[in-house]
Amino acid sequence: MTFSRRTFLQTSAALTATLSAPTILRAQDDVIRIGGLHDLSGAIDSSGIPMNQAMQYAVAQINEAGGLLGRQVEAVTYDPQSNMSLYSQYATQLALRDKVTAVFGGITSASRETIRPIFHRYQTPYFYSCLYEGGVCDRNEITLGTTPAQTVAQLIPNAMNLWGKKVYTVAADYNYGHITAAWIKRYVEENGGELIETEFFPLDTTQFGSTISKIQAAKPDMVMSVLVGTAHLGFYRQWVASGMKGEIPIASTSFGGNGTENVMLTPEEGNGILTAFGYYETVENEKNAEFREGIKAFYPDNPPVLGETSEVTYEAVMIWADAVKEAGSTDRDAILEVIETGKSYLLPAGNVAIDPLTHHAVRDVYIAELRDQKMDIQQKFEAVQPTDTQMVCNLQETPDANVHHEISL
Repeated sequence: MTFSRRTFLQTSAALTATLSAPTILRAQDDVIRIGGLHDLSGAIDSSGIPMNQAMQYAVAQINEAGGLLGRQVEAVTYDPQSNMSLYSQYATQLALRDKVTAVFGGITSASRETIRPIFHRYQTPYFYSCLYEGGVCDRNEITLGTTPAQTVAQLIPNAMNLWGKKVYTVAADYNYGHITAAWIKRYVEENGGELIETEFFPLDTTQFGSTISKIQAAKPDMVMSVLVGTAHLGFYRQWVASGMKGEIPIASTSFGGNGTENVMLTPEEGNGILTAFGYYETVENEKNAEFREGIKAFYPDNPPVLGETSEVTYEAVMIWADAVKEAGSTDRDAILEVIETGKSYLLPAGNVAIDPLTHHAVRDVYIAELRDQKMDIQQKFEAVQPTDTQMVCNLQETPDANVHHEISL
C-alpha cells in the first residue's frame, strides 16, 4: 500500500503531539478515535517515540485504505513523560473525556499497571505492546509483546551451549528486572547451569565500575543483562573500556527490544551481544520488507529504528482494525469476541495469533547477534506460546479477572 505523508497530515490532526503537554483533540462525530499513551520525553523516550511513530503510521494506512466502517481513524495522543501521575491522569482523560474506542501505550510494567486498571474499570480496550515479565490476566488487555517463556527460555540454552554454564545477571531494579531475573535463574538451572550472582540497578544508574570488577573476579562464562534504558547503556560502554568485552560474552533479554540501543552503541561496543525477541528489523519476509520501506518513506526526515516494541505497536493497531471490520462495530465486547477466535495474522514479525485464554500473543521468536549495529538472525522458533502466563491465567474460567500475577518460581 502506498500513500503520502501529506495525505495523512490532512486527515489527522493527531500527528501533532507536543513533548511537554498532551495533544488534546476535539474530534468530530464522524471519526473513530483511538488513544496513544507513549513516553515522548523523559527517561525512556527512545522507546516511546518509535512506538508512537508506528502507531501513527498504522493509522495512516488504515485511513488511506478508506478508514473503518466508513469513517476515518483519529489518534488522541498524550506524552506522560515517564511520570506515573501523568499516566494515570491521561488514561482517565482518554477513557472519560476523549471517549476513545481503544488505547495503545504504556512502556514499563509500572506504567502498564498504573493505567491497565483504569481502562479495565471504564471498559476501554487496552493494547500493550512491550516485552514484559508475564502474568497479566485481564480480558480488557491484549498483550502483544513477548514474555520470558517465549524469549528467555530460548535464549538461555542457546547462549549456554555457545559459552558455558556459569552465569552472572545484571538487571534493572523494578518488577520487570526482578521477575525476569528469577526466570533467568530458573532456565539456567533447568539447563544444568549455575547462577553465580544477580545484581539490580535503578534506572538512572550510569556507573558500573564496581560491578564490572566483581564480574571479573567471579569469572562467569557469560553475563545475562536485563538492563533497561539509556542510562544503562553505560554498562556496555564501560565493559569495553575495562577490557572485558573479549573475555566474557553478553546475552540480553532487553537490549535492542525497542530497536534503538543497537545503533546507540558503536560496533566495537555492541558487536557480539546475543538477544531474543519477537521481531527484528532484519526479519526476512514480504510483509516486513513492505513495512520497512513504507514507514521509512513516511518519515523521511526521522525514520524510526525498528524493534519489537515499535513493530508490535503497529501490529496492535492493525489487529484492532481487523476486529472492528469483522465485528462491524467499535463496541468493546464485539471486538474482543473477534480477537478471541484465535485467528492468525500475517504481519511483519511473522505469524501472530492471540491466545484466547490469556489474551497474549502466540508468535514467532528469533535469536539474533548484533553485528555492526544490525541484528543478524541466527535461529527462528515458530508459534511460541506464552506458557508462563498460561500457568496463572484462564480468561474463559475467570473472564472478570483484573490482576497481574507475580508468577511463583
